[in-house]
Formats: sequence, C-alpha cells, structure tokens
Amino acid sequence: MMKQIEISKHKLLGVAGLGWLFDAMDVGLLSFVIAALQKEWDLSVQQMGWIGSINSIGMAVGALIFGLLADKIGRKWVFIITLLLFSLGSGLSALAPTLSVFLVLRFLIGMGLGGELPVASTLVSESVPASERGRVVVLLESFWAGGWLVAALIAYFIIPHYGWKVAMLISALPAFYALYLRLNLPDSPRFEGAVQKQSAWEKIQIVWSSTYVRPTIMLWILWFCVVFSYYGMFLWLPSVMVLKGFSLIKSFEYVLIMTLAQLPGYFTAAWLIERAGRKFVLVSYLLGTAASAYFFGAAESLTMLITAGVFLSFFNLGAWGALYAYTPEQYPTAVRGTGAGMAASFGRIGGILGPLLIGYLVAQNASITFIFTIFCIAILIGVLSVLFLGKETKQQELV
Repeated sequence: MMKQIEISKHKLLGVAGLGWLFDAMDVGLLSFVIAALQKEWDLSVQQMGWIGSINSIGMAVGALIFGLLADKIGRKWVFIITLLLFSLGSGLSALAPTLSVFLVLRFLIGMGLGGELPVASTLVSESVPASERGRVVVLLESFWAGGWLVAALIAYFIIPHYGWKVAMLISALPAFYALYLRLNLPDSPRFEGAVQKQSAWEKIQIVWSSTYVRPTIMLWILWFCVVFSYYGMFLWLPSVMVLKGFSLIKSFEYVLIMTLAQLPGYFTAAWLIERAGRKFVLVSYLLGTAASAYFFGAAESLTMLITAGVFLSFFNLGAWGALYAYTPEQYPTAVRGTGAGMAASFGRIGGILGPLLIGYLVAQNASITFIFTIFCIAILIGVLSVLFLGKETKQQELV
C-alpha cells in the first residue's frame, strides 16, 4: 500500500511539475524577449515596463477567476485549461505584428499562468501526506528553476541567431502536453470527497470571515511584496545588465549563470521546510533575498554583480517554494482554491507595479542602487507580515 502511495506521489509531482516548468519557461523567456524587442521595435523603457505589467494584470485576473473555478469544477480541469491558455497564447504571440497585439496576447497568457500556479500547488498539497506536504510542494516549485534554465538556454542559443519569434513558438509546445494531462491526471481526492455547497460569493466571505481574516491579511501582504519585488527584479534582469553596459548576448550569459543558483535554493528550502518549519524558511530566505537585492543594485564590479545575482536567485526562489507550500495550508478544502487564488491575485498587483516602477524610474535617470533598495524594503515588509501574523503549519493535517 505504501509503495502505491509513493508511486502516485512521484507521478503527480512529475505531471504537475512539468506544467510548472512550462510556466516558468514562458515567464523566463519573456524577460529575454523584452530585451530583444527593445532593440527590434525600438521600445521606450515605459513600453518595456508595460509588457511585464500587462502579463501580471492577466495573472491577477486569472488567479481570481480560476481559483474560484477550481473550487467549483475541480483542480484537474482548471490546471488543464490554464495550461492550454498560456501555451496557445505563447505560440500566437510569435505572430504579433505590433506591440498592441503582443500586449493583448500577453494578457491572455498571464491569465493562464496566474490561474495555473496556485491551483497546481493546491492540487499537490491535497494529494500528499502531511509529513511530506511542504517538501513535495517546494520540490514542485523547483521545476520553476528548470523552466528558467530552459528559457535562458533558448534565449542564449536561439534568440541571437533565429530571433524571438522562433523562441516563442518553442514555448507553445506545452499545449500538446496539456492534452496528454487530460487523460492521465487524477483530481485531488480531498476535492472529490468534498460537498460543494457555497456559491463563489459565499466562498469569498468565508476567506474574509473572522476565522480566516488574519491569515488572509498576512498572505495578501506577503504575496504583494514577494511578487512586486520578484517581477520588478527578474523580468528586468537581462535589461538591467544591458543598462549596466553589457552586450545583449553577455547579459543573457550572466543571467544564465545566476539562474543556476535557483536549484540549490529550492532544494535547501525543501530540506529545511519539514525540519525548521514554514515560517523559518520564509523569513530567513526573504531576509537573504533583501540583502542580495541591495548588493546587486549597489554592485560596481562584474564579480560583485554576479555574486549578488547568484544569491538573489538562491534565496528568492527558495522563498517562493515556501510561499507556495504555506499558502494552501491556511484554508479548508471547500475554499482552498478561492483563498489561494485571491492571495495570488492580489499579489499580482505587485507584479503590475514592479516592472512599471522600474521603467518609470529608469526614464527619470534613477540609479539601479535606488531601485533595488525599494525592492529590498518591500521584501522586509513581507518578512514582518509572516513574523507577526503568520502561524506555523508544519505537518498539520488539512481539513
């Protein structure tokens, strides 16, 4: 019997993880495509900021709509629909003749991305034992690093020689995988056993009821701060390298080096999360992120820049893993998709503001040091929300 559980757990992790990898590949590729589009379409820094922000607007809408839908029709079908949405949108964006069309498609892609991420972590959370839940969800998040690595490799080898359109067509391949998932992915056993009584509005009211208002406020602050800083920093990473004087190809090369540090960040977080707890991992890795962000912005030498970038990737992505493990544990099964989706949706507002802020500040000739100090402060606010409002959920059974 135990062997059957193990096989099921690893199969689920692989199936959901590959979907997660495709998400990351698209987001990672976008950061390189923005840098390439700037040269091809002669974009202003404000227009570059809007590409990242329109993606996050779509993610905010998608997280809310698909989070509610996941509590109504199931985690499995929402996972498939969102995967198809962003995969097909990525393929079509390769045909975009103008920035306006590209932005419309990025909104649709964002909807798929924003809906898929919290729903996939909810599905995995509900399908593994409490003693392993945090570790498995962080390992699920580690597929994000794999996706970024694939994106960095595509950007390095494809974009300079074949152009960004070929790179976007490659990112559309997950659509075929989504069709395969339709036949092979089981839904959450907890969802299938739950009685669906409440309307969408009633679910939202439960999330904000006196029982759950404290974890809801904590998650909304945390998600906003983490997403604001992540998308502000990482979507602009190749472009920041160019602004610091490196060529496009060299900037891609250095970002690839930094991206490799994401994997040990995830694996150490996965090892710690069932030993030291969710709060410890979130607080310590976010503090590491804040310090790394400051030193990355202040770096004046190539060695300092890459070193700070490596630590930034290590700590930030480890914190993301803990965030996705921690979020679904705050709510009962009946409103878990809704609660996680709403927190992620509010967080995506930060993802809208982060890239826009950099674009605006760069246009005003603000220093990179000043910009990254803002992200450092935002992360520290997220740390305080966990410390004062968060409760430890290590190895607690889901209800």
